[in-house]
Amino acid sequence: MAKEQILSEIKDAEDNARKMVDDGNKRKNDRIASARAEAREIIKQAEVDAQKSAQSAIKSAEESIASDKSKIIENGNSEAAFIAKSASSKVDEAVKLIINEFERATHA
Repeated sequence: MAKEQILSEIKDAEDNARKMVDDGNKRKNDRIASARAEAREIIKQAEVDAQKSAQSAIKSAEESIASDKSKIIENGNSEAAFIAKSASSKVDEAVKLIINEFERATHA
């Protein structure tokens, strides 16, 4: 019976060792699955953060462009008003020059 008992204990030890290996593999697989899920969440959050950052940068650029556009239009309107004023002050002079040239051409 001692031999049978020893064989039984060896079999029990082998079963326990197999169970320990199986449990270790299960814990390993569970940890890997958990790490992958966490990595997916981190990537998802990083994508959301990147999208927010890009939208913020675009909004800032649009505001800067709108400000520059407003300044350019204001400067253009100011320059156009100056040119129009300068041109209207020279209308009388241009009319006199055209009349003189016309008179000279008709008397020649």
